[in-house]
Amino acid sequence: MMDIHEIIKRLPHRYPMLLVDRVLELNKGVSIRAIKNVTINEHFFTGHYPNRPVMPGVLMIEALAQAAAILAVESAGAVLDDKTVYYFVGIDNARFKRPVEPGDQLTLEVTLGRAKAGIFKFTARALVGEELAVEAELICAMRRIES
Repeated sequence: MMDIHEIIKRLPHRYPMLLVDRVLELNKGVSIRAIKNVTINEHFFTGHYPNRPVMPGVLMIEALAQAAAILAVESAGAVLDDKTVYYFVGIDNARFKRPVEPGDQLTLEVTLGRAKAGIFKFTARALVGEELAVEAELICAMRRIES
């Protein structure tokens, strides 16, 4: 289990782009289960949509990618510092099954398919309760950069 204080040590994201609130389970090299609490105070609900607020699909995918980043970093025993970046480089087979609204809690489930040379491939899905909201295959890359 990992609380928000531990998450911000592992991810460079900050408000309003930090989309993982808690890690419930983490099996290094295998999988992660985390949550994103969706509240009416989210900045994107102002315009998406004023009469019927719905979480943008791209942000649901971003939340899954952030959970995947935590899994990758922990699995690799790495630290994301000023010289290490973690890029979201690909998405395949994304399907949106249910709208996500204020008051929902997204359970983010990500499984590592393979990792080689800093490239990670994941299968990911997010649920609200027992209902599937989104599923996708994600590809991410961890790279060292020099100034």
